[in-house]
Amino acid sequence: MKKRSIILGIDPGTCVTGFGLIEVQEGRRFSVVDYGCIRPPASKPLSERYRIIYQAVDELLKKYSPEALSVETQYISKNPQSGIKLGMARGVIVLAASLREIPIFEYAPSRAKRAVVGTGRASKEQVQGMVQRLLSLSKPPEPEDAADALALAICHGQTSGSEKCMPI
Repeated sequence: MKKRSIILGIDPGTCVTGFGLIEVQEGRRFSVVDYGCIRPPASKPLSERYRIIYQAVDELLKKYSPEALSVETQYISKNPQSGIKLGMARGVIVLAASLREIPIFEYAPSRAKRAVVGTGRASKEQVQGMVQRLLSLSKPPEPEDAADALALAICHGQTSGSEKCMPI
């Protein structure tokens, strides 16, 4: 990893996609660059929501030129349709980074939680609190999706990108 690099963490979703950008400085010191959520209108068809997510992620990639994208691995829920929809949202995110030749890394939610809190079973509130402390924020990052995305970026910063994801 360079002495200073930018990492974009993404917590994908069809209604809310969290994003968090951190700068990693020498000595693995982290500082926040930007964070928030992409919220495609629920009234839009899925195809339009995927386009909105793709365009918003592409804009973040263009604006910040991160050295890596850290994305949450797909969570398989009890409802297969939800898993498919989430996978498609994740796919457009991966495509955006791939087209800009940005390396993509994936981490399980439990791995990101363990990286910031110390346990893979941490609550959303614990993740928010530790992300706040690790990034010296004045308040916990909100919403939870943005905190999760920042945790994914921190997780990647701690592992120095040793877990490259497989092409989708």
